[in-house]
Amino acid sequence: MKNTVLGILGGLGPASSVYFYDLITNRTEASSDHDHIDLILSSHATTPDRTAYILGENQENPLAIMAQDARKLEAFGADFIAIPCNTAHYFYEELAEVVHIPIINIVSETAAYLHAMGVKKVGVLATDGTVQSGTYQKICGLYDIACVTPEPADQATVMHIIYDDIKSGKEPDIGRFYNIANALFAQGCERLILGCTELSLIKKQALLDERFVDSLEVLACRCITLCGKEPKGFTQELIDFEVHNHAAVQIITKSRC
Repeated sequence: MKNTVLGILGGLGPASSVYFYDLITNRTEASSDHDHIDLILSSHATTPDRTAYILGENQENPLAIMAQDARKLEAFGADFIAIPCNTAHYFYEELAEVVHIPIINIVSETAAYLHAMGVKKVGVLATDGTVQSGTYQKICGLYDIACVTPEPADQATVMHIIYDDIKSGKEPDIGRFYNIANALFAQGCERLILGCTELSLIKKQALLDERFVDSLEVLACRCITLCGKEPKGFTQELIDFEVHNHAAVQIITKSRC
């Protein structure tokens, strides 16, 4: 029987793509090499910055390169594609149109998981591109989940942590991160979405508690189950959702023919 092949459209940025591959590998229940997932990884690090284009700060549209890479993944044999970058999902509809295989939507998957947990109000920690385009606000709104974003000064700090710390290979300022998080919790947020995959690296290092929902972990768990493998190392809540509630999240994929 043919194994399901995962295509990863990565490099957006490279460190989070490496971590996503690490999650897929280390959190798949396996006792030998052959128990792991077959995958194809594209890491196109020179793809133009997504946030800069969305905000009109750069006229170089990243869509053409991402579309090219998606087609390559399909041609190389991927059965579906995951994009470990939240901001790139601004281009989701256009990307889904250029391939004949499903693209898993990290934003939709995360919103569906929060809905299954009964969450009604979340804080969104993400790039300016994701925040200002309303990517999470739109999808969460379909589930009647209210989204709160940081105040402008705090959002500037989030961008500093993402671009000047993590993307620059420096240690993120955890103290400033927690200050922003606590301000959102004080506004009644039940959970905070790590809506930028660079911020997922903070959870990896700082072991954030269950109030922080890592979109990259949600995506990884979904991909593992779609490949017919058993996930491990995630919260039991997330595993149960992905294993037993596939029907609830079918809006995330678009099969093309």
